Amino acid sequence: MGAQRIGHVANKGPSVFKEIVLGMSFGVMAGGLWKMHHWNNQTRTKEFYDMLEKDEISSVVVEE
Repeated sequence: MGAQRIGHVANKGPSVFKEIVLGMSFGVMAGGLWKMHHWNNQTRTKEFYDMLEKDEISSVVVEE
């Protein structure tokens, strides 16, 4: 009789609430990674334009 109970519990379907929570958690994590990626790109762009403004670099090719 105990084996039937274990088999019944093992065949239980997925929990809708758990799936919603997991989906939201993965979505927030992926969104955070995407946001960090864009912050990194924004920082690199600001540094590039700051260096251009200070004449540390040039975007013009010098011909010899």
